[in-house]
Amino acid sequence: MNEEKIKQLLKTGRGQVEGILKMYEEGRYCVDISKQILSVIAMLQNANALILNDHISTCVTEAIFEQKGKEKIDEITEILVKYLR
Repeated sequence: MNEEKIKQLLKTGRGQVEGILKMYEEGRYCVDISKQILSVIAMLQNANALILNDHISTCVTEAIFEQKGKEKIDEITEILVKYLR
């Protein structure tokens, strides 16, 4: 499980968002703000990938063994469709 890594990424992302808000309020250079936003997006994507990996490794695998995998697979598919848009 990636629990500690996920929590660290989310906490770091929260701190970066607070920093971005401060930069914006201070009227900092727009490109610098944009770069920081992209950094947070990448961090959240990494956290999301780890969360989905853990979900597949636990919940989806368990559901498949219980012959209830279709619903969980459909959920993952829905997430992937939204992500790929």
